[in-house]
Amino acid sequence: MPRYLALFGSINVGGNRLKMADLRAAFEAEGFTNVETVVASGNVLFDHPERPVDGLEEKLSLMMRHRFGMNSVALVRSRDALAAVIAENPFGADGQENFVHTLFLDGPVDPKGFARLEADHTGPERLAAGDRALHIDYVAGAGESKLVGQFIERRLGCKGTARNLRSMKRILAKMDES
Repeated sequence: MPRYLALFGSINVGGNRLKMADLRAAFEAEGFTNVETVVASGNVLFDHPERPVDGLEEKLSLMMRHRFGMNSVALVRSRDALAAVIAENPFGADGQENFVHTLFLDGPVDPKGFARLEADHTGPERLAAGDRALHIDYVAGAGESKLVGQFIERRLGCKGTARNLRSMKRILAKMDES
């Protein structure tokens, strides 16, 4: 049975507090198996019969809304898709793992939207479009950056959730253990 990664946006930031035990229990109640959370920020590994990821994303978004009252973006990637997004990140070789991020997106990067993002962006960050992803090197750290979710999402026309390279490698290692 295939192993998947669910990435939720806005979990345990701001007012969206959710215990990982409750999230695992919700997955199990929905029929997902071998459920495991990685870091308390909305990363869930699970097994499920093979299915298109957009169907899984829709199911998980509904689960979050109905069970927890959260309108959180839910994105699903296979083990191979996660490995591919790590490999395609052009900043992984020379950036600091905690500053190099991937913003996983709910759709493809539109070239016109990416051009608009690049034109409107004035900070030191480096940007690159990926496969349903935007790669960002927050060379001076993400904390003070003006390159944040809403700014990006308005220009790209997609919703997303970001993870740093260190977290993505840790998640991939956990997927490889299973």
